[in-house]
Amino acid sequence: MRPGQQISSPRWYPRGPGRAIFAFVASLPPRDEPLDLEGTLPAELPPLLGRALGLVRVDLAPAHPQPSAVRVAIATAASAAGSLAADAILVAIGEAVFPSTKGYGHFQFSDYAKLTVIGVLIACVAWPVVTRISSAPRWLFFRMAILVTLVLWLPDVYILHGGAPPRAVAVLMVMHLAIALVTYNCLVHVAAVGREGAASLPKPAARHQARPGN
Repeated sequence: MRPGQQISSPRWYPRGPGRAIFAFVASLPPRDEPLDLEGTLPAELPPLLGRALGLVRVDLAPAHPQPSAVRVAIATAASAAGSLAADAILVAIGEAVFPSTKGYGHFQFSDYAKLTVIGVLIACVAWPVVTRISSAPRWLFFRMAILVTLVLWLPDVYILHGGAPPRAVAVLMVMHLAIALVTYNCLVHVAAVGREGAASLPKPAARHQARPGN
């Protein structure tokens, strides 16, 4: 987007939480331009910081085309719907396998749905940011998903320590893992980045060339 340029609102402009995701992605630089960090970072990073960013593959200069705002919005909707469906299925399985967990407070749709949607929206905002700061976005995003899942398990361990039913807590932990799997796959496949340098590759030469004199 150029300075002073306004975002037009097409007829299919999403409403609700999807509207915020669409507006955020649309405000980022065009797909074929790298993230403009001039004036934000120093000309030379400290060696320690440079090594740390290199370890997590943050180079701030990706060459791949960026996912479109429409694809990110579609991936967001698919992630939310898929995660809620996975939650409901896991709750049903958990209550069937462990009858003692029926009626558990955190198994109520109104309880887990709100937290699920919030977590999915955060992940869907993070994905287009990761694609603009790393040349290996899937590598980085996958490890971020693992880290976030481990962090989200901490409250489960806390309520388990506080006396929550172990079987119910185990189902909650599986639900968190399922949300991470659904959201990650929706984003990296539906809102996938283009292949680096694919557009600039030369066309393959013809296998058979005409012989002299033919």
